[in-house]
Amino acid sequence: MSAIQQFAGVWTRENATTRRVLQCVPAEQSEFRPAGNTRTTRELSSIFSLGQGGIAAALSNLWQWPPQFPATPSTWNDVLDAFDATTAAVDDAIAKTSDSRLAETIPFFVAPKQPGDIPVSELIWFMLMDGIHHRGQLSVYLRAMNAKVPSIYGPSADEPCM
Repeated sequence: MSAIQQFAGVWTRENATTRRVLQCVPAEQSEFRPAGNTRTTRELSSIFSLGQGGIAAALSNLWQWPPQFPATPSTWNDVLDAFDATTAAVDDAIAKTSDSRLAETIPFFVAPKQPGDIPVSELIWFMLMDGIHHRGQLSVYLRAMNAKVPSIYGPSADEPCM
């Protein structure tokens, strides 16, 4: 299995899990925040599209540094639409990427607040893992808003083992 095929397999599974978590957010709760100094559910959820957009850009040789982030979607439906659009962009980029692209370097952080060049492979795995981290945050939001939490890696209280 090639390096891009390995990434694609993990990406596909993790992306589907993230989409299931997003589906559990009640649209009317998109402005929920568990504490005054935290992001709203809509703001937190928009991070997934930023990371996915970064993966697609890195794979497609469209990476920009410093990054130019789009505005946070203003509605919950816009968050879901952006997630789906960036999912399609990553899928398309993966299909067109060779392993040699993964060895090329692009600018990113090599230490806190210190930019430098890293391999594309490191960046795409970092972005995927960062999305998984934020998915964990979102699952805590779901529990705090009394919404159902889907199974992520194993049973949840709302989706017990069968």
